[in-house]
Amino acid sequence: MQFTKKEITKKSENFSEWYNDVVLKAELADYSPVKGCMVIRPYGYGIWENVQKYLDRMIKKAGVENAYFPLFIPQSFLKREKEHVEGFAPELAVVTIGGGEKLVEPLVVRPTSETMMYEMYSKWIQSYRDLPLLINQWCNVVRWEKRTYLFLRTMEFLWQEGHTVHGTHEESYAEVLRALSMYQEFVEKYLAIPVIKGVKSSNEKFAGALKTTAIEALMSDGKALQVGTSHDLGQNFSKVFKISFQNKEGKEEFGWQVSWGMSTRIIGGLIMMHGDDQGLVMPPMIAPIQVVVIPIDSKNEKLLEYAHKIAEDLEKEDIRVKVDKRTEQTVGYKFNQWELKGVPVRLEIGNKELENNEVTVARRDENAKIKMQNARLHFKIQNLLDEIQKNLFARAEKFLEENTHDIDNYDEFKEIMKTKKGFIKAFWCEGAECEKKIKEETKATTRVLPLDESESKGTCIYCGKEAKYRWIFGQAY
Repeated sequence: MQFTKKEITKKSENFSEWYNDVVLKAELADYSPVKGCMVIRPYGYGIWENVQKYLDRMIKKAGVENAYFPLFIPQSFLKREKEHVEGFAPELAVVTIGGGEKLVEPLVVRPTSETMMYEMYSKWIQSYRDLPLLINQWCNVVRWEKRTYLFLRTMEFLWQEGHTVHGTHEESYAEVLRALSMYQEFVEKYLAIPVIKGVKSSNEKFAGALKTTAIEALMSDGKALQVGTSHDLGQNFSKVFKISFQNKEGKEEFGWQVSWGMSTRIIGGLIMMHGDDQGLVMPPMIAPIQVVVIPIDSKNEKLLEYAHKIAEDLEKEDIRVKVDKRTEQTVGYKFNQWELKGVPVRLEIGNKELENNEVTVARRDENAKIKMQNARLHFKIQNLLDEIQKNLFARAEKFLEENTHDIDNYDEFKEIMKTKKGFIKAFWCEGAECEKKIKEETKATTRVLPLDESESKGTCIYCGKEAKYRWIFGQAY
């Protein structure tokens, strides 16, 4: 694919077109022949592999083990929990024919795995000694979306889903908060995206849950993105799937359950949070390629040898590096391409660099260049990568602070949502009717009640009734 920077729509002119341009031209993903699905290309999948690598490490550190459960779920399983089936019914893909014959019972392509996993849990759990049961799986799920958006909302997507069972509600809710904090740590540390932890409203909670908690991020266009959820399922599923155990006193009790998940949607958040008019800007800790080395003349054997030696030294320090030795492309083309792909650091090597035993270093986050001596280069580059990571987070954190507004006037609320958007902290009476009207009039939904929000006295932003908390509102993807 040939391209120039001019072919990318400016972010400030049309955010949606800019986003699609970056996804397609940075070769993260492409449209599938199946409408509503996407093909994740190697560079995009490389990001997901790093998400899996680092998040999986955190999951296992908490004592959670990975397993795999079938893609197909008997339709009757979903019907056992009324709220659950009603919540997912419009999005289900159902198989009625298999092997050329009509199935006795239709099979649902998993939209989420609660029902399949819990059928198995009921067989595995008999005693308090079997608890807690802590299982996660990395898989794909299918939800028949009518409006799709690459990475952010597709009919099929990749994710991880953790499902745990505990002996008491106290233990299960501790797991809800643990998983949520794990997501916050992962997203802030590796993706350099600040988030707000909180509880969803009753209307926005997961179908079948007692309570849903989530982390919400503010994208650079002022819209909200839910990037991870952790659900307190109570005993809703354990009762219908007969997940019970004998406690220490010999009495039969139902288990207390939790589910939590994060999907490839996070890659969309990564693009929107940090990208610019030149394309992607990758946080070093999650970037598939952290450093690209470009010899100015790829046919010059001495320059190539120097480039490979530098790359080898960086690789020894676990820095992800690539030497671009292509001869069919101009240097300018290569610079533009790696800028578009958002590689954090570019090392340029010409005859002067070779003579002086140095490199020209371009950092993607600031589009700036400096010279560095080759001596202890790996140490200098690692420090630079750390600096870029911190810079991206600080920039995103500043954006979040500047675009979070405490509002007590509904006219001002509407004006903000009509113009600059962002997060609004406003008192809400927690009435469903007010929530519905606000959404109809402003397209803003309740995102979360922050976990650290203190109770205070106020009046609902919409109806004026007494309210105890300021909720976060925002227009969402």
